[in-house]
Amino acid sequence: MTNKTKIWLSSPHMGGNEQKYIQEAFNNNWIAPLGPNVTGLEEDLKNYLNTTKEIAALSSGTAAIHLSLILLGVKTGDEVLCQSLTFSASANPIIYQGATPIFIDSENETWNMCPNALEEAIIDRINQGKKPKAIIAVHLYGMPFNVDAITSVAIKYDIPLIEDSAEALGSTYNGKKCGTFGTFGILSFNGNKIITTSGGGALVCSDKHVKDKAVFFATQSRDNAPHYQHSEIGYNYRMSNVCAGIGRGQMEVIDLRVAQRRKMQAFYKELFDSYSEISILNEPSKEYFSNHWLTAILMKSEKQREDLRLALEKENIESRPIWKPMHLQPVFEKYPYYGKKNAETIFQNGLCLPSGSNLNEEDKERIKKAIILQLNN
Repeated sequence: MTNKTKIWLSSPHMGGNEQKYIQEAFNNNWIAPLGPNVTGLEEDLKNYLNTTKEIAALSSGTAAIHLSLILLGVKTGDEVLCQSLTFSASANPIIYQGATPIFIDSENETWNMCPNALEEAIIDRINQGKKPKAIIAVHLYGMPFNVDAITSVAIKYDIPLIEDSAEALGSTYNGKKCGTFGTFGILSFNGNKIITTSGGGALVCSDKHVKDKAVFFATQSRDNAPHYQHSEIGYNYRMSNVCAGIGRGQMEVIDLRVAQRRKMQAFYKELFDSYSEISILNEPSKEYFSNHWLTAILMKSEKQREDLRLALEKENIESRPIWKPMHLQPVFEKYPYYGKKNAETIFQNGLCLPSGSNLNEEDKERIKKAIILQLNN
């Protein structure tokens, strides 16, 4: 193994003012899942998303998906349509509710939910007497899904859309920020995301009434009484004021972070221009604007992908195969799947490359040298 410094796929990148907000929390003893940083981060996000919707800061993006399903009334025996090519956190909350995930294939332009397979699944489930209760569509690696087509299907069949924007803060479709299109929007601030609160997420809600209900569930569903009284099951899902302080500092540099990630994608695009057998995930048209949280490529075979991954690993450079589709996962393989083999092919031949906003010129030179050496081998 080389003794060279590790180049990570996507590591946290502090902006400088995070400690100021954290110190304020300590100075004022706001070490709790409420406080001025929590409120401030929610306002920062609302302003950044340029929306009239309301934001609830939570402990994770997974918590946000779970609460969205609860708020939509998803219960045991219900069915929820979910993009297959995604991280398991998109699908796990369906199981939390005792519901059945119905997995949907990807289309090749954005690698996201295929509108045709989605409609095929809805028609078939309805014919079987099971109209799905929700759709979970994901903006994979920051690339917006086909919002017009997916929302059109959702509206046509009157099925609420949960917009998983965990990887897409800063991405837009037709100039509108991702996270604001669905009945609910999901954000994540995990340590590897474009901005972080160390761990955390947020739920984008239609109005204050829905937000208040989400916060009620997220704070153990405590009834309005002088004693502890609970009429509904609650959860410990609220973000801490300390973590929210990190988020407030990160929000000050979000535009810069998006620009830096996009610059990394441009670096790879130029690098692979002379390799016709390799394609890079890129916006299919002017309607799409990706934050390029991770730059991902598609190679001609699984062997070529694995050879490159191992060559990078040998140089202490982290890369990662595309998410393994949910319908191929041991824990989910018994559930229905609609579509072809697009998601499977993308998984087999796709690779995510180091995309951090904190990568410097020396890092890029190491990455470039390792890639060229392997591809020309």
